[in-house]
Amino acid sequence: MNQVGHLSLRRVGHDVTIWPMAKIISPEVIEIADSVIIDDFVLLSGGQETIIGSFVHIASFASISGGGIFSIEDFAGISSGCRIFSGNDDYLGDCLTGPTVPFPFRVPIRSEVRIRKHAIIGANTVILPGVEIGEGAAIGANSLITKSCDPWTVYVGSPAKPIKRRLREKILQLENELRLALYDVDGRYIPKADRVSERKTDPNSDS
Repeated sequence: MNQVGHLSLRRVGHDVTIWPMAKIISPEVIEIADSVIIDDFVLLSGGQETIIGSFVHIASFASISGGGIFSIEDFAGISSGCRIFSGNDDYLGDCLTGPTVPFPFRVPIRSEVRIRKHAIIGANTVILPGVEIGEGAAIGANSLITKSCDPWTVYVGSPAKPIKRRLREKILQLENELRLALYDVDGRYIPKADRVSERKTDPNSDS
C-alpha cells in the first residue's frame, strides 16, 4: 500500500509512491515533486529540510540521516544500501558523542548534502556531510564520498576518485524529449492518469 496519503508531507506532487515498509521521519519538512518512488526499507529522516525532485528513485535499504539539509534533483537516483549523512558528531574531542548524550555535552554538526540532476549513486556508497554531487556525476558501487564531485564525471573508490568523463548530450536530449511528452505547455507535469494515449500504448500499463 502506498503510504503517501498517510504522511503529512510539506509538499507532494503526482505519481509518488512510498512503499509501506519505508520509514519516514519528520515528514513535515520533506518536499517531493512528481514521479518519485521510495522503496521498502528506506530510512528517510527529514532533518532540517529535505527536497526531492521529479523522476527520482531511492532504492531499498538506503538511508538518509544526519539532521541537516538534503536535496536530490530531477532524474537522479540512489541505489540500494547507500548511506547519506547530512550531519555528524564532532569526533575531534571537543564534546561527547552519540544520540543518547544531551546538549551541551554533545554538540552535533549539521551540514548538507546536495545531489544534482542526473546523478547516479551506486549501491552501498557512503556520502559524508558537506558534499555536493555534481550534475550527471556517476558514483560507483561501494564508494566513499568525502568531497564534492564534479559534474558529468565517474567516481569510484574509497575515498572516491574521478576516473573518466560521462557523456551528457544524449542524456540532456532525452530529458528535453521527456519534458515535451510529459509536461503541458505551461511546464506542469501531466499525471499518468491523464495520459490517455500512453495508457493505450504502454505495455507496462495496468489498463
